[in-house]
Amino acid sequence: MKYDIKFKPSYSMLVVTLEPDEKILAESGAMTYMTPNIEVHTRKRETSLLGTLGLAIFGRQSFWVNEYTARNSPGEVGFVSAPVGDIEKLEITPNQGYIIQKASYIASTENVDLDIKWEGFTKGLFGQGLFMIKVTGEGSLFINTFGAIDKHVLHPGQHLIVDNFHLVAFSTTCNYEVTKFGGLKETILGGEGLVTKIEGPGEVYIQTKNLGEFVEWLWTLIEPRVRARAR
Repeated sequence: MKYDIKFKPSYSMLVVTLEPDEKILAESGAMTYMTPNIEVHTRKRETSLLGTLGLAIFGRQSFWVNEYTARNSPGEVGFVSAPVGDIEKLEITPNQGYIIQKASYIASTENVDLDIKWEGFTKGLFGQGLFMIKVTGEGSLFINTFGAIDKHVLHPGQHLIVDNFHLVAFSTTCNYEVTKFGGLKETILGGEGLVTKIEGPGEVYIQTKNLGEFVEWLWTLIEPRVRARAR
């Protein structure tokens, strides 16, 4: 499958060229355009109803995915995501999958499986949610970030501490632990909250912007006008 990521790193768009009968799965609502010979089927994300419900409810992913297939001749499909930022391709192999942020999934090739990775309250806290998505199988996975992508390669025994709102993905070969940022004082006053301590070997993908902080910054601009109109 041929692909191109255009307009990097701020306004990235994934453009996929499919050969006849080649297909790609994408998050519902991600498509921007396609050629007329692309056939689209909407289906449950997984064959297991329980697995699909788990992703929809806990992973906050759509209950449905769209399957795009080129018919009779090569076709083209464009995909984007809601956050203003970058898109990256991750290669999934039987020996290496990824744990990804619940909202970072855009698209994937056949034979790539998404599933909930539940680690309980001690390890499963990820951002503000309790669930992550575990990606396994074999093929290509496309993820999006808010802001640019900062990639780190950890060697065995090497550690990295990442703010949960900036953490996008890391290899399944890594060990990880979610903890509070410093002590109680640092957690409350330092503004960091929860962080994830990741141990290599593996890759770690970080987004340079924090969506929650961006919304708070926008509110500082909007709030005075809202209050003025309410008077």
